[in-house]
Amino acid sequence: MIELRAYLAMRKKKRAVVFPHSKLWFNAFSLTALNDVKVVILGQDPYHGAGQAHGLSFSVPEGVRIPPSLLNIYKEIDADLGDSEKSDQAQSLVARRAGCLEGWSRQGVFLLNSVLTVEEGQAAAHQGRGWETFTDAVISTLSEEREGLVFLLWGSYAQKKGQVIDASKHLVLKSPHPSPLSAHRGFLGCRHFSQTNDYLLKTGQKAIDWFQVS
Repeated sequence: MIELRAYLAMRKKKRAVVFPHSKLWFNAFSLTALNDVKVVILGQDPYHGAGQAHGLSFSVPEGVRIPPSLLNIYKEIDADLGDSEKSDQAQSLVARRAGCLEGWSRQGVFLLNSVLTVEEGQAAAHQGRGWETFTDAVISTLSEEREGLVFLLWGSYAQKKGQVIDASKHLVLKSPHPSPLSAHRGFLGCRHFSQTNDYLLKTGQKAIDWFQVS
């Protein structure tokens, strides 16, 4: 972590634009305490466009256009849960066009990226610099110290990182990534959100209101 901090400081000295702002690097941890985690959604690295990243995997701040992967996540929630978990006043997630997922975080959905920083316009710019060691330790800690969590591993990168999870203590759900390049190979139709809630209820926990995103 000391080496990582030095590297990030060096990149800023060289006028690299690093996303998100440093005060949001650990936003996922601020919004979802260890003992409150019920579901883990593992992403790769932050969005690299201006104004998009705010420390939560797949999420964007209020007022920012929904990225394609998140739009596919919303499509799957709408198809999976339909009207069964919506109030009469709620619209589908796709129709609402709100991409901030802080409402999930406050319900115990830990939105963790493997790498917590990136540089403008350069996807994966900070991979291999130390963040992965830290987030591997986070996943191991959750697996070892908690029971009855749901891990949603979308895509080969997340599935490889999730190999440390003890599947005898937790529910591990896998599918292709929700990116437009792969969503139609099995993410759409995976029904992970209803499966998550069924498991949470069976283990005596409160289900996630997936329509409460902000």
